[in-house]
Parts: sequence; structure tokens; C-alpha cells
Amino acid sequence: MSGDDHELKISGMTCGGCSGRVTKVLESTAGVLSAEVSLNPGGAHVQTDGSIPIEKLVETVEAAGFDAVAV
Repeated sequence: MSGDDHELKISGMTCGGCSGRVTKVLESTAGVLSAEVSLNPGGAHVQTDGSIPIEKLVETVEAAGFDAVAV
């Protein structure tokens, strides 16, 4: 199974703790191999194993209390 790279724009993060929380929830999601979250400009690069749709990644970030859209 080939992997996929996804980009998310995330708003609502105000500190390093916020970006750390988003990283943690993304990386604990089944199918996510790695997540690099940047406080500024507010985004994430997520590498998956190809088994998870980007909509699920958006839902995961939103469930953690932040706004997210796929880019």
C-alpha cells in the first residue's frame, strides 16, 4: 500500500502547546505515519499509509478544538 501526503490549514492554534496537541492527536490516529505541525503559518503536513481520507484528518483536528481545511 502506498502512502499519501496531505496538507492542512489549521486555525485556532495560539501557542506551542496547541501545535503539540494537534501533532499528538494526528499521530495517534490509525493510518497516520507522521505529522509535522507548524504554529506559524498554522498548518500541518501529514503522511499516511494511504488508508485514511483527508476528511478524517480534518475531523480529527476539529475534534481537538481547532479549525482545519484541506489544502
